[in-house]
Amino acid sequence: MQALDLPPFEHKLTKSGANSLIWDVLRRKNVVLTPEEWVRQHVVHYLINELSYPRGLLSLERGHAYNQRQKRTDICAFGPSGEPLLLVECKAATVPITAAVAHQVTTYNQTIGAPFLLLTNGLQHYCWLVDFAQKTNQRLAEIPKYAQALALIS
Repeated sequence: MQALDLPPFEHKLTKSGANSLIWDVLRRKNVVLTPEEWVRQHVVHYLINELSYPRGLLSLERGHAYNQRQKRTDICAFGPSGEPLLLVECKAATVPITAAVAHQVTTYNQTIGAPFLLLTNGLQHYCWLVDFAQKTNQRLAEIPKYAQALALIS
């Protein structure tokens, strides 16, 4: 798999027929290793190991309804009371981050209501702080650590 602009982590790969699988620490099972899953797993480990997001407050591929359609978010981090804190949209490293991709994550966030959005393809990372009252987004220079994110919204 392609090297990413995220710290490496101890990953466990196995094979199942023609598919390569990677162990997912959150779902506690092997999942098919696609280019997007490679990015997703890197982001999960980065959030936990580098930015101190509690493992128990991260959710992968959680379903939600939008416009009467079922959608899935890549990663959602929650605050201590269970409220959405950070919504992450992962793309494969070969998928450029475009306005259309940014629109996808902001559209999902209309129903989720996370104050932080992260869009990444593993090589480029864009993070925003959303002010719902003012209806504005502020681009952040870096992804906030868990404690910093909580402090920014309190």
